[in-house]
Amino acid sequence: MQRGNDDEVWRGIVENYGERPQLDDAPAPVEPAEPEPEPFAAYVVDPDPEPEEGFVPPTPPPLPRPTRDRFVAWAGVFGSPAILLLCLLFGVSLPGIVSYLLVSGFVGGFVYLVWRMPREPRDPWDDGARV
Repeated sequence: MQRGNDDEVWRGIVENYGERPQLDDAPAPVEPAEPEPEPFAAYVVDPDPEPEEGFVPPTPPPLPRPTRDRFVAWAGVFGSPAILLLCLLFGVSLPGIVSYLLVSGFVGGFVYLVWRMPREPRDPWDDGARV
């Protein structure tokens, strides 16, 4: 290993690198203008806070209600697996045709929702950011 040689090369690079600034003696410590607050003084809670005047957001619009066909599709997507899982957990044996109907309800609802998705974005210049 050439550790000693590497240190000498590095020292030479540092010594020959540009001009060195002239530093004065260490500056005198500056005393704070205000005394430091007590450590827990910031955590005192005002018993009667007064409401601040400021921006009050408007009430949000109501949530949109899905159409019946989409509601049925969502019920198939979420309801069918939930029913199958509950029957599995409680040991309820379903007839074969009911199991097939629940599975087909899930698959059919999923396919319908994907089929009804918009093919284009609402606004082609919208990058998703909101102000």
